[in-house]
Amino acid sequence: MNTNRIVPEMPVVCSQGGQFATVDHMEGSDSIKLKKDEQGQHHYIPTSWVTGIENGKVVVDRPGEEAMEAWTETPTH
Repeated sequence: MNTNRIVPEMPVVCSQGGQFATVDHMEGSDSIKLKKDEQGQHHYIPTSWVTGIENGKVVVDRPGEEAMEAWTETPTH
């Protein structure tokens, strides 16, 4: 996966096609920092979840609810 293609403001969509986050920026080469949620908290997801970039969106390998349960508040290294 070429993480250089992941850029700020890209929608992050789950395996079911629904958007659950927006990219804030890459955090190193292993984590994607997501924009703040409704509570003002940033979250991170590992790049290992990313299956591809499709139509300008980051696609991950799991349903949105599962991704939101597993995301972290600190970068994954």
